[in-house]
Amino acid sequence: MDYFVIASILVLISAIFGYINVRFLKMPNTIGLMLITIVFTLAVFALSYFDDTLLNAERFIITQIDFKAVLLDVMLSFLLFAGALHTNFEQLKVQRWPVLAFATFGVVISTFLVGLIMFYALPIVGLHIDFIYCLLFGSLISPTDPIAVLGILKKAGAPKNLETKIVGESLFNDGVGVVVFLTIFKIADLGIENVTVLEVVELFGVEVIGGIVLGLILGWITYRLMRSIDDYDIEVIITLAAVMAGTVLAQKLHISAPLAMVTAGLVVGNDTVRDSAMSETTETYVDKFWELIDILLNTVLFVLIGMEMLVLTFEFEYLLAGFIAIPLVLLCRYISLLVPIKFFEKKLDFVPKTNLIMTWGGLRGGISIALALGLTQVMERDLFLVITYVVVVFSILVQGMTVGKLVKKVEVK
Repeated sequence: MDYFVIASILVLISAIFGYINVRFLKMPNTIGLMLITIVFTLAVFALSYFDDTLLNAERFIITQIDFKAVLLDVMLSFLLFAGALHTNFEQLKVQRWPVLAFATFGVVISTFLVGLIMFYALPIVGLHIDFIYCLLFGSLISPTDPIAVLGILKKAGAPKNLETKIVGESLFNDGVGVVVFLTIFKIADLGIENVTVLEVVELFGVEVIGGIVLGLILGWITYRLMRSIDDYDIEVIITLAAVMAGTVLAQKLHISAPLAMVTAGLVVGNDTVRDSAMSETTETYVDKFWELIDILLNTVLFVLIGMEMLVLTFEFEYLLAGFIAIPLVLLCRYISLLVPIKFFEKKLDFVPKTNLIMTWGGLRGGISIALALGLTQVMERDLFLVITYVVVVFSILVQGMTVGKLVKKVEVK
């Protein structure tokens, strides 16, 4: 089955499930699509006791897709550029220091806390896992998903400064989280005795700083090109070329493509660039184009997440470990946010219960699953894939459906 057929099937399924959600369930797209896909997959499992044709067809499709490569190497760049393009740059500028602290300090602290607690918690269900592999799980589960929660926060009427903190943190901690994961993965793969501190610092520094610098350069070039012409068709194509060529270049230079795309999106999307480089018509077309790309890729992504059930190894101990991990991951996120919030709350206008809302609103998504799929069997891939899936599904279905109510309940204004 070639890639065009697979892509066509996925878009068709996404369109059908999206229609069902909008027409009948009326849930936020991310939540509704995942719920419908999981229910559909469970129904296929049930039907397979009588006829396994549909199950085999669905399983064949999902095994033909390298989810990790598709998301991390292709989709993530488009999603993060689109998210950054529509982020309120002025609010982000005001909130830049707490956002930076959440996305760096918060991710690193969360990684180590989750790794440490899981190392001591897993033996409760009879699973004895090396600390370095628990740390790998901590690094892949710590990044939060900006896409899943953005629409929910807007619908709930969350204050702009709170929305900026959560979305801004999520945009940057995706890139930082991937770098932290790759760093720990290298240590786990080669052995800690074969990796020096200088190599770790160099890998982290080159990935992060290199990604941001490349993003600034791409954003500046895109701005200069768009400013020199007034043709909305070509200007839209220029933004698309910046993402596609920039992603390829980042991969060739071994620097962080996610951070490069976030930075480029923020540069192109800020008000100063918009006012001086885009006509009103161009701005409308650029925004609408990237909104469509954002919606399409997210629709396909959450259908894929639902279908990933087919590649899981369902064992009782693994599922139990997943349910144990849910409160532990939430607790670690709450603790990891404490220091930055306490440090900045007197200098900036923090809404009441910021830590609680950011903890519950920090949804996990496709990046965590993609990173878990990148583990080797030696790194307990099957176990951590199930745990990650349980945490992600709970995060999107339960936290996603209730975070709006939480925002309203604490009466933030």
